[in-house]
Amino acid sequence: MHANGIPDENIIVFHYDDIANNQDNKYPGKVINWPEGPDVYHDVPKDYTGNEVTPENFLKVLAGDKELENAGKKVLKSGPDDHVFVFFDDHDLVCFPETYLYASNLTQTLKDMHKNNKYSKLVFYIEACESGSMFYKHLPTDINIYATTASLPDEGSWDMYPDTFLGTSLADLYSERWMEFSEQHDLRTATLQEQFDYTMKMTNMSHCQQYGDLSIAKLPVADFLGYKQTTAPVVYERDVPFESTNNRDSELVMAQKLVDLAEDSVEKQIRSERLAQLVSGRQFVDNHMNAYVNSIQH
Repeated sequence: MHANGIPDENIIVFHYDDIANNQDNKYPGKVINWPEGPDVYHDVPKDYTGNEVTPENFLKVLAGDKELENAGKKVLKSGPDDHVFVFFDDHDLVCFPETYLYASNLTQTLKDMHKNNKYSKLVFYIEACESGSMFYKHLPTDINIYATTASLPDEGSWDMYPDTFLGTSLADLYSERWMEFSEQHDLRTATLQEQFDYTMKMTNMSHCQQYGDLSIAKLPVADFLGYKQTTAPVVYERDVPFESTNNRDSELVMAQKLVDLAEDSVEKQIRSERLAQLVSGRQFVDNHMNAYVNSIQH
């Protein structure tokens, strides 16, 4: 957003902020989202962090809540002539650190925003497993909102760039692809539809979806993300090999990788025990749920 000329006062950031200074982060004070990539944490505003990152605050910010504003917090101050862009990124379901965001609550807030002339057009991207469930049969087509999601309502999304050094993956496939498109095209001419088509093609492990007013997709990306003040777009090369993992299985896959990379028998035994615990826990849940479903089949 900064690179595209959008000022801080027009950006509101929610992030739990538990990565950069996490004891397990081998790059203290930094966050990277592709192998050997740049630090994407420096100078990111901390508008809502930690316990402030809740569904209630998120919806209040969208609604321009006066109580939050009077408390010195940033809220959306958009009006009937403004374009609004919302990006939500999560690892599994549409979760906040302590609880969930429900489709019914989000839909009501979006309807209220339209009724109260809080925007001219609004674009909403969601990266999460089952992300399509937030808009499928929920988002109206007549309130000037266009939304895309990483997956179907009943489908997991996928991560990429597993990093055994950090013990986690660095990015999610859908998010990486729409950002990649934005970095490699002139956003004054590239449309939201072209961005979606690229993202859908490159996110080949899940099924990206579109919802709401699809006519908005004909507009230039720059109308919502701004654009670089240069004669040509800056291209960030990401020509690095990557693996994709279903977000539901990422912890299991990473544990197996760490077993395979163990340098001695003691380390291999410790890591193998951790993997066995994960497998056992998943089997316990599967068996418990299967028994429950079988008990009520009649």
